[in-house]
Amino acid sequence: MSDLLTRGVVETVPKELAEKKLKSGKKLRVYLGIDPTGSHLHLGHAVPLRKLQAFCDAGHEVIFLIGSHTAMIGDPTGRDTMREPLTKKQVIENFKTYKKQASKILNFSKIKIVFNDKWLSKLSAKDIMDIAGHFTIQQMLQRDMFKKRMKAGEDLSPNEFMYPLMQGYDSVELDVDCEIGGNDQLFNMLCGRKLQKAYGKRDKFVLTTKLIEGTDGRKMSKTYDNCIYLDESANDMFGNVMRVNDDLMEVYFECCTDVPMDEVKKILSGSPRDAKVRLAREIVTLYHSEKDADAAEANFDAVFKDGGVPDDIEVTKVSEGAKVIDVLVDKGLIASKSEARRLVEQGGIKKNDKAIDSIDAIAEPGIYKVGKRKFLKITL
Repeated sequence: MSDLLTRGVVETVPKELAEKKLKSGKKLRVYLGIDPTGSHLHLGHAVPLRKLQAFCDAGHEVIFLIGSHTAMIGDPTGRDTMREPLTKKQVIENFKTYKKQASKILNFSKIKIVFNDKWLSKLSAKDIMDIAGHFTIQQMLQRDMFKKRMKAGEDLSPNEFMYPLMQGYDSVELDVDCEIGGNDQLFNMLCGRKLQKAYGKRDKFVLTTKLIEGTDGRKMSKTYDNCIYLDESANDMFGNVMRVNDDLMEVYFECCTDVPMDEVKKILSGSPRDAKVRLAREIVTLYHSEKDADAAEANFDAVFKDGGVPDDIEVTKVSEGAKVIDVLVDKGLIASKSEARRLVEQGGIKKNDKAIDSIDAIAEPGIYKVGKRKFLKITL
């Protein structure tokens, strides 16, 4: 029980109820809801997914809810501006790839999947007004994100006030003992707790999981290019974990691996590099295999310790006269030409270990290296 309520957890509300329900020995009904606003999952997304699977492994009834209706409203959580609503078609398409990646963590043969448009789309105007009647505008305006946006003169949509109420109503329909979500979802989940009580359902507790930071210590985000994605190659995953700041290793071990925490303390008391290698191996093994972890470690050592080139370097054939920058941007090694210009100025693009000094350099046969760990072999 202790690991369920503590590992990777920020808080349980109310804690006493959570402990009482788990100590009862009864099978609890637990759910995690997601709005599939994108299809590319990273380790930050994996934290609440891993907690949901932990409850499943402990023998509880587990529900994975897809926000097929709420995604069409748009969750305001953590947003400086209004979130773009999705269509039902976009939600379903996103979920297809979401499920494929989530299956690396969740055992869907033991987890029930539900879609909240099944009940939310059937609510009448009176039903929605009744739900809203349990809350006040003042309560909604207490959210930090709303305060900041109002202070900045940004617009607030009535839909954004309705989102936590609709998410909360999911709890009423599911009548759960527990809802799991990232720590940024606490307000929304407490709305569900309030509505369950108001509608005479069981008393639920909410469990919030930690939000892990990206490889550079900032919020894990595609915008910052600091994510570790669940579907990336073993070599890329290993290399990205090795980029994680040393002070983040403990929370990564706690939230992203199954290594017992007393063992983690011992690992972290030794060499930081050895600890990070262990962390990288654990994560690669979870999402690939132990054999892949062995190969990824060997590849990493060859590239970074011995100054070599990875075994799986991509090879591309180009036309005579093609510019190096165009090829590297097209192959995804560089995000944009403006980034390419910056890298050239910093000596961050090399051909056969010699820095390229012109943004207009012509692509010639050889091995090109971008930064510390991106390689491409060009042939004509």
